[in-house]
Amino acid sequence: MYLVIKRFFDIIFSLLALIILSPLLIPIILLLLLTGEHEVFFKQDRVGYRNRLFRIWKFATMLKNSPNMGHGDVTVRKDPRITAVGHFLRMSKLNELPQIINILIGDMSFVGPRPLMKAGFDRYSPELQEKVYRVKPGLTGIGSIVFRDEELIITHSALPPHECYAKIILPFKGALEIWYQEHQNFFTDTVILFLTGWYIVFPHSNLVNKLFPSLPHREVNLPVNEINTVIN
Repeated sequence: MYLVIKRFFDIIFSLLALIILSPLLIPIILLLLLTGEHEVFFKQDRVGYRNRLFRIWKFATMLKNSPNMGHGDVTVRKDPRITAVGHFLRMSKLNELPQIINILIGDMSFVGPRPLMKAGFDRYSPELQEKVYRVKPGLTGIGSIVFRDEELIITHSALPPHECYAKIILPFKGALEIWYQEHQNFFTDTVILFLTGWYIVFPHSNLVNKLFPSLPHREVNLPVNEINTVIN
């Protein structure tokens, strides 16, 4: 029953969001048409519910050939593949708004694990690959809140980007998504949606751990104090 009601709310609120946010979406579309490579939307295969692939929608923030440049599916802070407008859209998370379309058509939900590219998904352990997408991927989720500045962590890690992602970020993210499945209800979803907005305004807050004290915790020993603030 919970999943049926959640899908109902996904449809209603995604329609409302597209209408309410249209005064914001239209200027972004026009800005992207007039700058960079004049691309508005970026569509890419991602791993979704029950590990099935789907096409995700985002505002274009990187050069068209970016998957074949630099670090591939791993993005670092001040990545040269990101366009000038793209930097703002990524920092403000506005680049994620077109995924409301994915929610409307049923590929995603408002809350759930973030959908990964196949290359990133394959870095999960076989055990986590079986578990992470037992629920629909989300526009936001507990993993994206805790790792809200993932690019900074990867950039300042002593490890190479792909190794940092595979050894430090993914195992903890997987544990967070399993936690979400074990605590999935309307209260958890509502708090996660609230925290998503909260951290845009207060990026260094520790509110997530106060509201969800049972969250899995892992020490991340990186050489930058700001990173420890982001994680802890």
